[in-house]
Order: sequence, then structure tokens, then C-alpha cells
Amino acid sequence: MASSSLTLAIVALTTWVSLISPTHSATCTSQTFTNNKLYAFCNDLPFLSSYIHWAYDPAPRTLSIAFIAPPDRPDGWVSWAINPTDTGMVGSQALVAFRDADGKMTVKTYNISSYVLKESKVWYEVKEATAEFSGGVMRLFATLVLPEGAATTVNQVWQVGPSVTGGAPTKHAFQPANLNSKTRLDLLRGESTIIPVGNSRTTKRNIHGILNAVSWGIMFPIGIIIARYMRVFPSADPAWFYLHISCQVSAYAIGVSGWSTGLKLGSESKGVRYANHGNIGIALFAFATLQIFALLLRPKKDHKYRFYWNIYHHSIGYAIVILGIINVFKGFNILKPEPMWRNAYIGVITVLGGLAVLLEVITWIVVLKRKKSSKSTNPYDGYGNGNGRHEHMDI
Repeated sequence: MASSSLTLAIVALTTWVSLISPTHSATCTSQTFTNNKLYAFCNDLPFLSSYIHWAYDPAPRTLSIAFIAPPDRPDGWVSWAINPTDTGMVGSQALVAFRDADGKMTVKTYNISSYVLKESKVWYEVKEATAEFSGGVMRLFATLVLPEGAATTVNQVWQVGPSVTGGAPTKHAFQPANLNSKTRLDLLRGESTIIPVGNSRTTKRNIHGILNAVSWGIMFPIGIIIARYMRVFPSADPAWFYLHISCQVSAYAIGVSGWSTGLKLGSESKGVRYANHGNIGIALFAFATLQIFALLLRPKKDHKYRFYWNIYHHSIGYAIVILGIINVFKGFNILKPEPMWRNAYIGVITVLGGLAVLLEVITWIVVLKRKKSSKSTNPYDGYGNGNGRHEHMDI
């Protein structure tokens, strides 16, 4: 009786195993393709029941891949990407397979900068790309040519989604499996490894953003507020001058650190460029450096060129503030942090702007009273001890 029960159990188990979908029971080494194409390497990817097959020829930098994954729904999509600048979705250069309006499988390319996808050229050349769908699984085939100088170890990102609307993939789910679908792929050794969090370029990008927001976006405006409004009070002289210099020199040092980090990130980005953001950053560095030289070359108050120096110094200073704030918001658009960080910066700038307006009113009240009593025609004191002659724009 026991022997019969054991036999029945074995038969039942064998039958159950045989009914398991090949998608879940097979590993990449047992998978074959309708075109009978062979690849040098394959990996069972750790998330989303996905697999990657590839062959890489270093001389022409040609990468052939076959990516296999089940979409969330039959009318959904699957995607495989290389991210040359980071380890996540933003910045990834993606191949996306889905059914088009005619129901045929198609593959499109996307340079992903946000969750709103628009078809675009990518970092690598796509020689050919096709896809097929059967048994609940999509298979994406492509032959790519990587850019000259590209590393043979790349950050790969893959994803699956539920549907396609207007010819474009919709947002994927945000479950842990979706958020963690990324590894580092060694094209020559055939290895796919989990990316250590500490080595992510996201950390560098965040450091770059914080340094620049603090320096160009906050400290430089504060330094100008100190110079413009504190010096109207004789008791604040010469403290306002040293506070102004300390604030601006510190902002310059922090800003240069952030700018250098940006240059490093740019040198590591082979396919993604943010031209306007980078050009403004270069302009900020140049203008701020000119301001440092302005401090060293500042003529005395009674020098005949002091008036022209004031115009130069103030024009460059206000240009730094305007460009700095603009570039901080461009940085937010690139990094796409949580909304609270953008809102926090908007709050800081709003407070500084409101404070400047209030102090401007107070300053002109004080200056006009002083003008009335002294019959002076110049509303501001110059640099010095507060008892020197008045000069316009001498901030």
C-alpha cells in the first residue's frame, strides 16, 4: 500500500513538473530560437523572469543580443537597454519591443530622460532589430555597434510594461523587481553582476547637484544681499565687506567643486549630453573666476576707474545669480529628484527674493532720509569705513 502511494506521488509530481510553463522552468542555456542563432554567452537575469543572450566582437565593436521576457500583459512591452552614464533608467539607451497598431511586433529606440517616452536616436548604432511574441514571451533580437572607446563592461537595464498607447510604451510597475532590474554586464567574460549601490553614478550626480545648488543657487545670492543692504548702515562697516567676501569666495570654492564633478560626469557620458546645462555651467565658472580677479584688481574708492570697475563687478555678479538659478532648475529637470527638493529650493529662493524686496525698501528709506539731511545725490556709501564719499553701484 505504501509502495502504491509513493508511486502515485511520483507520477503526480512528474505530471505537475511537465505542465510548468517553459518560460519559468527553462534557463538560458536550454533556450533556442526560431532563427537557430547561437550566442557566446547567456545569463538568467535576477528579476522579471528575464534572460539575456549575447555575442561581442571587439574589433568592430559589434554586440548581438537576444533579450527574452514576458510582458505584464499580452498587449504590453519589453525593453533592454545600456546606460552609459548611470545605473538606472534615466539616461539609458533602450530598445523596446511591442505590437504596433497593425498587431505586428516592432522594435523602437528611446533615449530615456523621463517617464514620458519619445522615440529617438540612441548612443549606439542599431544595425538590425526585430522581435517576436509566442507562448506569452517576447523575444527581442538586435545587432548593435558600440561607439569607439566604449567600455566592454556596461550597465544593462531591462524592463517590462503593461500596455502601449499612441504608439508609445506606458509606465511600468514600480514593484521592487521593476526597480531592481539592472546589472553590470561584462561583454567579454560573460558575467552579469549586481551593481553595488555605493558605486552608482547616481551618488556622483546627486553630489554635483547639491554642490551647485548651494553655491550658485543660494550662497551667491546671499552674498549679494549682504553687500547691497548691510553696508547702508555705518555700524556694519567693514563687517559687511568681509562677510560678503567670505560668502562669495566660499561659494566659488564649492561651485568649482560641483563644476569639476560635472566635468567628470560628462567625460564618463558617451551618449548623453545636456548641452545647455553644461554651457551655462562653463559660463558660471568663467564669470565667477573673473569676480575673483576683480577682488584682486579692485581700485581704490577715489580712483578714476572705480566707477567702471563697479559696473563690471555688479554686472558679472548679477549675471552669476541669474544664470545660477536657471541652471539649478535645469539640473532638477535632468536629475528628476523627489518633488520636495525642487519645492524646497523654490521656497529658499522665494524667501531670499522677499527679503531682498523688503531690504530694498528699507535701504531706500534710509538713503533718502540721509540724502535729505546731507543733501547728497548718491544713495550708497562706497567700500571703506562708512564715512567716505558716496558712490552709485559701489557694492
